[in-house]
Amino acid sequence: MRAISPQKLGLKKKMYLNFTRDPKATRSGFGDALVTLGKKYNAKNKSPKIYAVCADLTGSVKMDKFQKAFPKQFVQVGVAEQNLVTVGSGIAAMGKIPFVSSYAAFMPGRCWEQIRTTICYNNQNVKLIGAHAGISVGPDGATHQALEDIATMRSLPNMVVVVPSDYEQTKAATKAIARYKGPVYLRLTRSATPQFTTSKTPFIIGKANVLKQGKDITLIAAGPLVFEAIKAAAILKLKHNISATVIDCHTIKPLDKNTIISAAKKTKRIITIEEHQITGGLGGAVAELLSENHPTLIKRIGVNDHYGESGEPQELLTKFKLDAKNIVKEAVKLCKR
Repeated sequence: MRAISPQKLGLKKKMYLNFTRDPKATRSGFGDALVTLGKKYNAKNKSPKIYAVCADLTGSVKMDKFQKAFPKQFVQVGVAEQNLVTVGSGIAAMGKIPFVSSYAAFMPGRCWEQIRTTICYNNQNVKLIGAHAGISVGPDGATHQALEDIATMRSLPNMVVVVPSDYEQTKAATKAIARYKGPVYLRLTRSATPQFTTSKTPFIIGKANVLKQGKDITLIAAGPLVFEAIKAAAILKLKHNISATVIDCHTIKPLDKNTIISAAKKTKRIITIEEHQITGGLGGAVAELLSENHPTLIKRIGVNDHYGESGEPQELLTKFKLDAKNIVKEAVKLCKR
């Protein structure tokens, strides 16, 4: 990957690095952080605290390292997602911190009612990890491309929804949700994506990161598409003289109301970018917030009432108009209104 300086993209140098390292998947950040948590909690407690529970996808969801390091704290339930989350709820009821994981299409896809009743209704301290989310799953196709999971999970009382943007931020998010007491849904992707955060980049549940300040329009993104928003902001400035604020909204619920409302008041135009249906996801959450607090021109970029398709990740981002090129196009149009 060709090096791009944070200064060229308008990022704060101390918080972000040059994009020179190989891309890594967010799921890998989760797997590495889970092992670190296992070691940390075992050192502090006589009784093990961190447990990993999987539904026959150990390597794919990157729980294999944890399984090898802590075999007595790993539970394999097989292809049984409803059992997966209820076992997790039981482990949490015993005072442990279970991380339960499967593909997002299957968890929460196949076990929403069990999540609702056994976890959220009882406010159990379960960490739900939905891997392989979004269209960037690629060749696996529509059946494995979860595009509705944010909507279903953020509708549940007591549930926190976190969508990290890269490998390092996923490590930080995994550690943060372990400290948080209550149900959390962590959404992960399969493909290797650019890294732009560091171990020093702030991560606080419910607090969005403002990556770049601008005056004409605000780009609010979540997950790996934050990088597409960063690129779009650079193109907007260089080719169109449009100054864009860029917000990494890694927590969809609870939403960072103050940061989003402040940006809306400043730029008067908002674009949301997500690898999810535009209904009920990040765009829906931002639209709900602003309609009640500060009505603002909004364009939601996401999958528009359509299922995914098979293809290479970048091909699909282009087809569904989730890439930087389309973000620029929509920003220019919105700035003319």
